[in-house]
Amino acid sequence: MAKTWEQLERLQPAVLKLFKNSIQKDRLAHAYLFEGMRGTGKKDAGLLLAKSLFCERPEGGYIPCEDCTNCRRINSGNHPDIHLLEPDGLSIKKHQIQALQEEFSKTGVESKRKLYMINHADKMTVNAANSLLKFLEEPNSDSVAILMTEQGQRMLPTILSRCQTISFIPLTPQNMEMQLAENGVSPQMAPLLAQLTNNLDEAIALSSDDWFAQAQKIVLKLYEVLKKNPLEAMVALQEEWFLHFKEKEQFDRGLDLLILIFKDLLYIQLGKKGQAVYLNEMNRLEQYALQTSGRRLTEQMTAILEAKRKLHANMNPQLLMEQLVLKLQEGSSFV
Repeated sequence: MAKTWEQLERLQPAVLKLFKNSIQKDRLAHAYLFEGMRGTGKKDAGLLLAKSLFCERPEGGYIPCEDCTNCRRINSGNHPDIHLLEPDGLSIKKHQIQALQEEFSKTGVESKRKLYMINHADKMTVNAANSLLKFLEEPNSDSVAILMTEQGQRMLPTILSRCQTISFIPLTPQNMEMQLAENGVSPQMAPLLAQLTNNLDEAIALSSDDWFAQAQKIVLKLYEVLKKNPLEAMVALQEEWFLHFKEKEQFDRGLDLLILIFKDLLYIQLGKKGQAVYLNEMNRLEQYALQTSGRRLTEQMTAILEAKRKLHANMNPQLLMEQLVLKLQEGSSFV
């Protein structure tokens, strides 16, 4: 569902302020590069700008009404003067840009204005990028192009120099929780997801992922057996952890889930229970927090962070976890 001006303004205030000023002063650029991580609202912002320009009765001259024929058609993706180009397979090819150029040369179907959005613009082939340069060098005064990318450094310098770059900041945990709530994620799950990623699409996918739900159970169980004898913790690794966390990325996710338990325990000790994220486990965590010290929790978190570093340095994951479990039970950091 497309975001309204108010919704996007909470997430990307600087971007919306720029839109407002540009529209009110009639100083829109002919080409923009929206750069930022996936899930930060680039596509929503492009559609919002389109509605601001095509809306039949914009509030204040720039906030789309969301109710007129043009706004509704843009939201449903069928306005004849607004075109969205996506990669054809792994790349955007020359023939796609040429077809777009043919559209550039035509007058708008319903007005003189036309707007084009190219998603994953960094995936243009060199031939496609060179074809696009012609439009960027000789723009039609009534056309606006929006290029969107998560990898701005991969764009050709010749294209970058002809676009006004707008940076989209990662979502804060607070904004992420708000967005997750708007997308139907439970209040108990949202804080945990907001700490794991600032990518809204990824967080929503995780919220209904069976693998992720099972991962949380395994991580919590590992913490519980850590407080017992070393043998039991090693058995838990063999029987559950290694069977569930197989890929490097999965291991990394498991370590993230594990460190959040220790952070929650520290927050509880510091009287900051409101910052904890394992909300469904709060009763148990409050008991566990009484059984340890802040110093030990800090040492254990340091050990997990060091394990993550070694994982990314390609240490054998199985050996890494066995060493980590021993270190966590000692309560000392990696040497």
